[in-house]
Amino acid sequence: MTTSEPRPQDRTSASARSLLLTVLGEFVMPRRGETWTGSLIEALSALGVEEKSARQALSRTAAEGLLQSERHGRKVRWKLTDAGDRLLREGAGRIYTFMRGPHAWDGRWLVLTAGVPESQRQLRHRLRTKLTWLGLGSPAPGLWVVPDASKEAAVREVVRELDLDDRAYAWTGPSAGIGDTTKIITAAWDLDDVEKRYVAFIERFEGLPVRADREAFVSQVLLIQEWRRFPFLDPDLPAELLDHDWPGPRAAAVFHDLHNRWHRRAQAEWERMAESAATRH
Repeated sequence: MTTSEPRPQDRTSASARSLLLTVLGEFVMPRRGETWTGSLIEALSALGVEEKSARQALSRTAAEGLLQSERHGRKVRWKLTDAGDRLLREGAGRIYTFMRGPHAWDGRWLVLTAGVPESQRQLRHRLRTKLTWLGLGSPAPGLWVVPDASKEAAVREVVRELDLDDRAYAWTGPSAGIGDTTKIITAAWDLDDVEKRYVAFIERFEGLPVRADREAFVSQVLLIQEWRRFPFLDPDLPAELLDHDWPGPRAAAVFHDLHNRWHRRAQAEWERMAESAATRH
């Protein structure tokens, strides 16, 4: 059980931009999506990010169309764009609902074939990112699977968004009982690695003491930063397809318990940073 605050090197292991997105989603989005530069610089500084890197992260995020700036005298105020707000809300919805409880399985799978040549690397990357976020795994080149037929509409939207309608085909249904399902799962997802990550997550955060608002803010951001990776890694397989006690539900319980416990003090620390930036000349 961990009994000390996360180390400074842990804080800097994540990129400044990734930490910025977590701060924007957790603290800025609920407040009309607006904040001053100073509050973001101080927040990232508390997380071990130097001011130069923080400003670069802001510029990069703005260049991606997720933030826009507005000058007020010598100060700059940032506001989430519609695209930025949509991205963060979709992410929050996935993060906070992921593995919230057991779900019944009707025995059906969704299988997708999508042919994207190696020469179209950017398109291949976008397809992989979007399908992985939905929980699909790829046991073989061009083949994607997930034991959840309810993902059909979401997969259809990805295919449409990437303009792959003429190169993709999907179907849903139960397994035909041919071959070893375990081998398909092993080829599609690295569950051994995911399990180790869950155990490390629990050991890192469970029992972590938080004594002040600043500690609550830092710990809250790092908690979310670590948890947000799991929807990309874990397909949240039904119990019928797992051969032992899976640590995911316990990790989810740790996440939601600590998030709720630290929420008030973390938000109070953000309010203090925001007020300080607003009154700073």
